Amino acid sequence: MTEVAESQEESELIAYVVCGLNDIPSRRARGFHLVIVDENGEEKPLPIIIVRWGKQVFGYLNICPHDGVNLDWERNQFLDSNGLRLMCGKHGATFEIGTGACVDGPCLGNGLTPVALKVIDDDICILGVTLAEETESEEETPDS
Repeated sequence: MTEVAESQEESELIAYVVCGLNDIPSRRARGFHLVIVDENGEEKPLPIIIVRWGKQVFGYLNICPHDGVNLDWERNQFLDSNGLRLMCGKHGATFEIGTGACVDGPCLGNGLTPVALKVIDDDICILGVTLAEETESEEETPDS
């Protein structure tokens, strides 16, 4: 993940690039498995969904409020058959794309947990979290 700092009034806010805007076709959703560092310095999984609608993006935790399962019934399958709402593949609950509010199903009255996203220079960035640094295993080569 690439870290970028916002300018002007958001200059103190750090944003991490998740993917390019064009990596998700318009009116489609894609899941990502990120790892954040919490306030205690521990790494925690952060499964998210990003929905692209034209130039707008919406982000939510990939967790159904009914019982905590992932929404996708197959990899990156988040939308209902009409492509107009997010849907839980296990219970059939449906959610408004723009608000995350449940409009039908066992979690009616609840909603998805939003994730702060912003499009910066044609990249979709996550805000308000600290992502764990990607570490590459360094193999030591023996001296000849």
